[in-house]
Amino acid sequence: MKNIILCGFMGAGKTVVGKELSKIMGFKFVDTDDLIEKEQGIAIKAIFAARGEEYFRSLEKELCKKLALTSNSVISTGGGMLVNSENADELRKSGKIVFLDASFDTIRERIGSNTNRPLFQDIEKARALYDERKAKYNAAADYVVSGDMSARKTALTIAEIFK
Repeated sequence: MKNIILCGFMGAGKTVVGKELSKIMGFKFVDTDDLIEKEQGIAIKAIFAARGEEYFRSLEKELCKKLALTSNSVISTGGGMLVNSENADELRKSGKIVFLDASFDTIRERIGSNTNRPLFQDIEKARALYDERKAKYNAAADYVVSGDMSARKTALTIAEIFK
């Protein structure tokens, strides 16, 4: 079977839902941020600090090409990965994209004071980024599912789509 690719804003639940969904579906779980950190040997926050966002986005683009060759995986994408329509087109070759549409209030509550989110340090800027990206997630998505539910309920909802 093809891949199930999860997209959405940071804190939408892509990783937690993705792990749950992979168990339900019997698929491998892949977190793109984790893969990049392992490949680079440093945290994403450090990549942003040392090399900048443009460099990080180039790493994401290369990873999309590799992941497009896989199957039977639930892929949790980084919050900005599918803002680039080329990345969405590449990943769509291997599966369907599901947008976890969580409200900004839910995301803010989940992230709290997590300092590992370089683009969530300023709440007003984060809100503007959320508003800007939401339309891009919708454009990339084959399906839209609420990200405001529990991870289990969200995963079950997505699993129903792919039965």
